[in-house]
Amino acid sequence: MREQYRTTELSAADLAPEPISQFTRWFKETAENPAIHEPNAMIVSTAGADGRPSSRTVLLKHYDRAGFVFFTNYDSRKGADLAANPYASLLFPWHPLARQVIVTGRAERVGREETVAYFRTRPHGSQLGAWASPQSSVIASRGELLARYEELAARYPEGAQVPVPPEWGGIRVVPETVEFWQGHENRLHDRLRYVREGGPGGAEGAGTAGADGAGTGGTDGQSWRVERLAP
Repeated sequence: MREQYRTTELSAADLAPEPISQFTRWFKETAENPAIHEPNAMIVSTAGADGRPSSRTVLLKHYDRAGFVFFTNYDSRKGADLAANPYASLLFPWHPLARQVIVTGRAERVGREETVAYFRTRPHGSQLGAWASPQSSVIASRGELLARYEELAARYPEGAQVPVPPEWGGIRVVPETVEFWQGHENRLHDRLRYVREGGPGGAEGAGTAGADGAGTGGTDGQSWRVERLAP
């Protein structure tokens, strides 16, 4: 159960000056590939105060230079983990392209207005589901979940405005590192990682990636260092 990846080389000179522009390039190529069903699916890993990790697949709903945003129940396990230890890792596993993107950074709640605006775009059934499911809590049966949903559907029929649950909202992961992984044969993969310099705000300035091993960039008012990792 091993595949030999045969892809083109990824060098630092090929990268955009900052990671969000590079992510946009790869995300566009991924979204255009019919072999990848949900290009915005990512594995979100967190750890609580006890240091025990947990992971789950979540859909990315928005990204920009401020970070990567997903929505969840703040009372869920990942919500509790992030309240105690506000750091997360995001992994985009784009296997048909022999690519991965790994983001690490600090997690913060988005503003309530942003949460409400996104909630209004969700299908009616998904809005009800956010109320019906006490995410990560133990429940007696699926029947209990369906009964809660039916009760909510009667209270808020199609066309009615469903309020946003107070414990539900967005999480933005502000990237501190972003690694772009390109698979190659014989396990000689390319791993190029952007590392934020100068703290969360970065330093102003622009630059270009070096010939291969390292470089700096930052057309977004932030400074990033690019480094190559051994596979």
